This record gives sequence, structure tokens and C-alpha cells, in this order.
Amino acid sequence: MKGPMRIEQVEIFVAHSSVFVRLTTDTGLRGIGESTAFAYPRAVAEVVASLKGYLVGSDPMPVEHHWLMMYRACGWRGITLGGALSAIDQALWDLRGRYYEEPVWQLLGGRSRRAVRAMLVIPTGTTDEVVAATMAAQAAGYTAVKVLLHQHEHHLMRHAQRQLDLVERFAAIRSAVGPGLDIGIELHRNMQPGNSTALINELAQFRPLFVEDPVAPDSPMALGEVSTKVGVPMAAGERNTTIYEFRDYIQLAGLSFVRPDIGVAGGFTHVRKICAMAEAHHQGVLPHAVPSGPVATTAHVHLGMSVPNWEAQEHVEQSGTALEQMVDHLTPLEDGYLRPLDAPGLGMELQDAYLEALPVAVFPVTPDLREDGSVALR
Repeated sequence: MKGPMRIEQVEIFVAHSSVFVRLTTDTGLRGIGESTAFAYPRAVAEVVASLKGYLVGSDPMPVEHHWLMMYRACGWRGITLGGALSAIDQALWDLRGRYYEEPVWQLLGGRSRRAVRAMLVIPTGTTDEVVAATMAAQAAGYTAVKVLLHQHEHHLMRHAQRQLDLVERFAAIRSAVGPGLDIGIELHRNMQPGNSTALINELAQFRPLFVEDPVAPDSPMALGEVSTKVGVPMAAGERNTTIYEFRDYIQLAGLSFVRPDIGVAGGFTHVRKICAMAEAHHQGVLPHAVPSGPVATTAHVHLGMSVPNWEAQEHVEQSGTALEQMVDHLTPLEDGYLRPLDAPGLGMELQDAYLEALPVAVFPVTPDLREDGSVALR
């Protein structure tokens, strides 16, 4: 019988746009997690630091209780708190897996699939560049990709010109890869209900897997206006942080796919509840996972192994990038599928020296502007 333990140390690593948390117990057991609230990482780190006093000395095992204690303590809300709670929650689950000597996916109910399908995000570029990248992804074994169709220059085009260019772009992509590749369309919150509805109805002939964020995420009712007028599955939710926000999107926005991010929407404890709510409405899960680092990516994979309505996981190549040096090894990617290791917990360790040497990201305030100089939607 394993004895009781207490959290002895809370470490915080702010590296580029991620905040990594490591919890260590008095028995030497450790767990790691990652916040993906990327815009203001230092703010997330401060929230984690403010929670140290609560965490140190506590039993790490009652994870649900800890989540509610930290969330309800001040009545605070928002993505910064969500990022902090998410990183801590992942670390607690990682620690639990190491305690029980089982991978996290096993603690969450075991396998509901053999692997998690990766949905590669195609970089922005010219039509020819995007077509070439999509064809390369298909050749590499990916069965799903996401294309950022609406690009910065589209804000400077007039209505008919913009609509025509967007339709021709997607037509070229579909023509190049045929019907055997699932393609999601990202409109990236850049349009209004009226013009996005007109565009999506034209794009429907090319059978996209979904259209994501056709309008700004300010109102599930506004998204519902679009969903009821088009024949293409809708996807949204990457900026949502709680089951309470997701409830409105699930019930009012006409979604086919929800897009929680395990690095902002509450870690394992909360995102599994979001997935269950979506399942009750026969909606799939397409988690938001960019710009996830390696820990949040593998956390998604562990959850995706056990969640029955997990459709695919947004992904960017991590091998050969700075992300590969943040941890001792990455989650394996083979033939377009992500497979978690069978090691206890999440199955990876942070590389402290590399993380400490990375600069912290500071994102400039440079929203897109329209032709008249006004701020565009985003």
C-alpha cells in the first residue's frame, strides 16, 4: 500500500508562448503540465505563482476538489485563469499516473481507439503554396488537414473580389487532393454572419469537413445565425474556458464540432466534461492544439484515446523544431496518427536548461485593418 504524500514544490517555466508547471511531492514524485494561453504567458505564470500557497502542503490526489477550490476561490473568470488551472490540472493527472504506474489515458477509462488522428494545419501562403503543402500532407499519410483560408489580404478586398478569391482557393485545393482527404476550413473569426453565410454556401459544393469560426467568438447566437443557414458542419470553441461557456455554444450555436483546448479550458478534469456534453448532443470533438507545446499536445492525445467522440486533433509538425528540445521526447506521430506512450503519467519530462534559456514571447498589437483604416474582426 502506497502511503500519503504532499506537494512540496511548484516550479514555473515561461518559455516562448507556453507556461510549464511542474509539481513535486515529498516522495519525489513529479507531474508536469502546460498552459497554452499564449498571448500573455507572464500573466498566466503570475496566477500559478499566486496559487503556490494553496498547493504546497496539499495532497495531490483529490484533483476535482483542487480544481474547484482554485476556480471558486475568488469568483474570477477568463482565459488567463483558465491557462493556469489547465497547466496545474495536467500536472496533477500526470502525477496520479506516475503514482498508480499507469498512463493517464488508462486512468481516464482506457482506449476507445487505437490512435488519435492528427489534423495537420496548413500554413498560410499563395494558392499554389497551400495546394502544394496540402498535397505533401496527403502524401505523408495525413487523412485530415485544416486550411487557414481567410488571410490578411482579404480584409483589403471588396466583397465580390474576396468571395471569388476564397472560393477559387478552396476549389483548387479540393481539385488537387480529391475526395479522400478531409479538409477543414478556418475562417479565423474574420467575417460577419451575412458575408460568411454567403461564402460557406458557395464552399459547400467542395465538401469541407467543417468551417471553423466564421464569425468572432463574441456570441453563440451570432454563430447560430450562420449555422441555421448553411449546409456545412460548424466548429468553434478554442477561446472558451469552462463548461458553462461551452454549454451555450453546444446548445445555441448549431455546432457539429466543439474545439476545447486542454491548455486553457481546464485541463483533463474540465475538458473531459466538455467532451461528454458534446457527446450528449452527438457533436464531435476537434481540439484546438496550436500553438500547443509538447506537453499540451501529449495531454490532448491521452484524452483523445479515451473520448469516444474525438474526431481528430489539430497539429503542427514538432519534430525538428524548438518544441522537440523542450522535453526528453515527443509523442510519436506515425502515418498521420498520434500514439501516446505506455509509460506512467504523460510519459515525458521537461528539459529545464533549454526552457530557462528561451525568451518569453511578446506579441505586438497589430490587428488587421480594413481599407478605410478601421479595425477588422478577429
